[in-house]
Amino acid sequence: MKRNATAVWNGSLKEGAGKLTTQSKTLENTQYSFKSRFDEGVGTNPEELAAAAHAGCFTMQLTAFIGETSAVIESIETKCDISLLEGTINSSQLTVTAKIEGISNETFQELVTKAEKNCPISKLFNTEISTVATLV
Repeated sequence: MKRNATAVWNGSLKEGAGKLTTQSKTLENTQYSFKSRFDEGVGTNPEELAAAAHAGCFTMQLTAFIGETSAVIESIETKCDISLLEGTINSSQLTVTAKIEGISNETFQELVTKAEKNCPISKLFNTEISTVATLV
């Protein structure tokens, strides 16, 4: 399987702007710029997209691992905070809240750790990854 996205940039770094388009067209000519990345401009930015990818990937991986048990998932919500410091993504923190019937907190935490280490986006990142997970 291969997926793709395209970035087109026009102009200088600070005054220019770009557009992102994904293969699925979920993003289609979506604006990004220096201001949307480092200030309060309109549009997305690479770190926000990386956070969305990590949250989505991790949540699917956790769902798969829980699916191997007899537990029943009502919902899993994952927020991902990506930190960019001095030109490097230096951390990705996942905050998970889950409603799951028939699973102990101990088993849930073990599966969270397993998902953190095994989701493809976690494997892609060369950074510190941490997870705080709450079973409600």
